[in-house]
Amino acid sequence: MNEPISVLIVDDHEVVRQGIRAFLDARPDFSVVGEAGSGEQALRMVDQFVPDVVLMDLVMDCMDGVEATRRVKQVSPRTRIVVLTSYHQDEHIFPALQAGAISYILKDVKMDELAEALLRAANDEATLHPRVAARVIQEIHAASQEDVNPFTELTAREMEVLRLIANGLSNRDIAEELVISENTVKGHVSNILSKLHLADRTQAAVYAWQKGIVSRERRP
Repeated sequence: MNEPISVLIVDDHEVVRQGIRAFLDARPDFSVVGEAGSGEQALRMVDQFVPDVVLMDLVMDCMDGVEATRRVKQVSPRTRIVVLTSYHQDEHIFPALQAGAISYILKDVKMDELAEALLRAANDEATLHPRVAARVIQEIHAASQEDVNPFTELTAREMEVLRLIANGLSNRDIAEELVISENTVKGHVSNILSKLHLADRTQAAVYAWQKGIVSRERRP
């Protein structure tokens, strides 16, 4: 039989700590080594017990959960941190994950789901509340878009259309210039806005000028 997973519960509300402890104590796969009501106390207990998992509240007096997470990882790198909080704003999510938390779950979680998150953490598997996961994915996508030159996604014809937009031509003028239908121009404009993540042709024109893809000599 495998050894039970040792857990330290960190929360500044006694009723929360005791409720979680009562649930975990009733399960043979967990061993609650202690409770801490502050970040400072958590650090002392981590040094003493070296738990497998710390269940960490974020908003506490003096030392908050983010700083406590960072320092717990310094004291015991093997200890996995599972954040349990009521907050799902960016200013809480990303600092906690950057500090070393492996999981981020909200306090509306069911007890069985909490236990599963602790088991997964002990096996180096992350658990993120759906809201948190969505924000992390959005942030990753935004970062990847910043790293890639969006103009590389435009076709040669779309680049032509963008240059003409930036030079102030209407869809009808662009159609005459390129000898294509106005509907085809509208399709190109729509694709350009989508690929560059812009709202309208005015933004596209400004963006093209800012990125230097249009000659400074305007058309006559």
